[in-house]
Amino acid sequence: MKKAILATKVGMTQIFNEAGVLVPVTVLQAGPCVVTQVKTVENDGYKAIQVGFVDKREKLVNKPMKGHFDKAGVSYKRYVREFRFDNAEEYSVKDEIKADIFAAGDKIDATAISKGKGFQGAIKRLGQSRGPMTHGSKFHRHQGSNGSATTPGRVFKGKGMPGRMGHVRVTVQNLEVVQVDAENNLILVKGAVPGPRKALVTIKETVKVSK
Repeated sequence: MKKAILATKVGMTQIFNEAGVLVPVTVLQAGPCVVTQVKTVENDGYKAIQVGFVDKREKLVNKPMKGHFDKAGVSYKRYVREFRFDNAEEYSVKDEIKADIFAAGDKIDATAISKGKGFQGAIKRLGQSRGPMTHGSKFHRHQGSNGSATTPGRVFKGKGMPGRMGHVRVTVQNLEVVQVDAENNLILVKGAVPGPRKALVTIKETVKVSK
């Protein structure tokens, strides 16, 4: 991997491409990310760079992280992530990674925490069907039979039941970069990206190119 950046989700809109076709896009505020540490095979056993994103007030930073940022000579950051770049040795502390690391036409993988939907029933959470709604059915939105009687006398693991829905780490692969605004550090991605507005999104060059 040679391309990656941290971003926050701004929202969705639509633009017209050069052919006049309407394209739905997600707007991402990408970077600038500052390199806070460069890891080497000699010291750490692998090559990688550590980056910080979004400034943070000093009073909100704990002592270990404060010392880490002070040693690097960079401002305090809210998010710190690590990217295993193949060319990590080409970076140095205080270098900036900006939106122009990507270009229109690039394929990316976007990772974020999906929207939390709270405690939901089996119909919404798992797509199960409802029962009859009339004639005294009394079975409408229940998840159905939960198990058998004496044999085996238990509910099998993996049984679809109501529970918490959403707020999990989701990666959407093979999204296309439609436009990059290097001046404002904006990346416009075709289609939807996981997470609510202001969510932290990790953008990496795709690992699986579609044919």
